[in-house]
Amino acid sequence: MAYLETSLPEVKVFKDPVHRYVHVSDQIIWDLIATKEFQRLRRIHQLGTTSLTFHGAEHSRFNHSLGVYEITRHIVEGKFANELQWDNEERLVALCAALLHDLGHGPFSHAFEKVFSTNHEHYTMAIITGNTEVRTVLERAGVHFPEKVAAVINKTYQNQTLVKLISSQIDADRMDYLLRDAYYTGVSYGNFDMERIMRVMRPSPDGNGVIIKASGMHAVEDYIVSRYQMYQQVYFHPVSRSAEVLLWKILERAQNLHERGYHFIQTPVQLLPFLNRDVSLEEYITLDDTVLMYFFSVWQYEEDAILSDLCSRFLNRRLLQYINYDSKVDAELYLKLKGLLEQADIDPEYYLVIDSTSDLPYDLYEPGDVAGRSPIQLLMPNGELHELSTESPIVEAIAGKRRIDIKLYYPLDFIESGRINAAISEEIVSLIHAHSLKEHKRY
Repeated sequence: MAYLETSLPEVKVFKDPVHRYVHVSDQIIWDLIATKEFQRLRRIHQLGTTSLTFHGAEHSRFNHSLGVYEITRHIVEGKFANELQWDNEERLVALCAALLHDLGHGPFSHAFEKVFSTNHEHYTMAIITGNTEVRTVLERAGVHFPEKVAAVINKTYQNQTLVKLISSQIDADRMDYLLRDAYYTGVSYGNFDMERIMRVMRPSPDGNGVIIKASGMHAVEDYIVSRYQMYQQVYFHPVSRSAEVLLWKILERAQNLHERGYHFIQTPVQLLPFLNRDVSLEEYITLDDTVLMYFFSVWQYEEDAILSDLCSRFLNRRLLQYINYDSKVDAELYLKLKGLLEQADIDPEYYLVIDSTSDLPYDLYEPGDVAGRSPIQLLMPNGELHELSTESPIVEAIAGKRRIDIKLYYPLDFIESGRINAAISEEIVSLIHAHSLKEHKRY
């Protein structure tokens, strides 16, 4: 237990463009940052393929994790300190969970998870509790300390206020990634008054989360609208999604070739456990964005024309074009395009892709939450708690409304380059043009 009380001889700081400085005074936090599992996050992009649309978005999960830690530190050591009256162990459970919450993200996160059916939260808990440097550090604080930190990630920790500080509809994770992603993409959508929100945050009287003083409602409105705009304008940007579709299809093609016994120019050693669907924790941790990018650079010279082309496209930003797609009215269009591409000897499995995204900017009852109900509650002047959307017309207008966006991606360059039969090319162009005219009339 003495380790829990150990402070650094002097406060260490990381210069940060969002929070100005990230302060570390606890030995355990400093030691966790130095582990190989945490340093790996430097090699995992926070926004995956988004840098192909917003060129400044080169920041990493390492940046973000430090940011979430710093916001959590401000809350538990600042305004909440007297009201929560947590002991030092509880404070450090919160700080460690905040720091380590994204530890299990794989390379290019979501596309990778789609192909190989991995789950970053599962791997985060596995790294915290497995045979890792991170667990070794956490165990110095007590034999059960790693399990306590993992329980926060799993949302099963007994102190739900601590859980909600890191994972809820208004938490340290979301506040950091909105501000950080806005900064690095160069957009203004994600900016909101975080300092004001932290000033009006309070622990919930029932010990089951956090509440907001009613006087801070407008700052929370701004936060929710900022989140909505970031999803629509940045996270779901159709060009970024085109790059993610390519990434998804590269991995899918590699999986298909491996299952058929294809001999790659260079055996993708680090990927074999994933291709074989038998991955140990140690093998998972060896993989990051740089490993995938290396194999993509090698695979662009493969004999397999599809894998070679997809990798070349991704590396050189020759992305697929897209149109809006509605499965209820455009199914016939998809079938026609599919048939035409097959006639042109272009495999629609890899070159005609439907991609769907959706977001719920504010949910009255957040699915999957342990408590079942996690709306944002306002503390009214008379001491009553009112759910946010009952007081805010702005939030009421978007509460519970899921925005779904579906695109159909196709290889315009193949169609226009003269590579395929001219009659087929003209028919494809005609179909897409007719669809665009119909779209124009619809809106």
